[in-house]
Amino acid sequence: MANEAFELFFALLAVLALAGSLGIVTARFLGGQAGRMLIAGLVPLRFAVPALVTSVSMLGSLYFSEVVGYRPCVLCWYQRIAMYPLAIILVIAAVRKDRAIVPYAKVLAGIGGAIAGYHWLLERWPSIDTGTCSADAPCSVPYFAAFGFVSLAFMAFCAFVTVLVFLSVVSPSSSATMESAAETVSL
Repeated sequence: MANEAFELFFALLAVLALAGSLGIVTARFLGGQAGRMLIAGLVPLRFAVPALVTSVSMLGSLYFSEVVGYRPCVLCWYQRIAMYPLAIILVIAAVRKDRAIVPYAKVLAGIGGAIAGYHWLLERWPSIDTGTCSADAPCSVPYFAAFGFVSLAFMAFCAFVTVLVFLSVVSPSSSATMESAAETVSL
């Protein structure tokens, strides 16, 4: 029973993270006073939120593999290769407020997101397998699917997308660009 509760908890976190990320992207591109205020309000959390998201993702993946016993497939390992260092790098960047880390973190999140997205699609349509799956830990068979679609691969995808949104869209330059565009429109 506890395992199902954790599955549901992490699934809800993933869906909320994705919905929040989509909201931020929408606010950025639709603009308006509310959008500018949202982006400006999130700038101080630019590194803290991705650090929290990747740390929770890392701990969640360790819980599911080491405590519950879900054996990671090949694609899960590749996602971990991107997620674990990203969690450490983003925690350090959040503490030091180090903006220099952004390009490296974006690359790791982009690679991890692409792998997680492919993995999630592979779970839905196993026929697209390119030979990455193995028989003892198949990539195409999710251990669970909360709400009918939220698997571990989907959760990882949501985490990587959230990191990319916060590092790309929620930035001082993005906020300033929105402000200058609003001033130009009002003139």
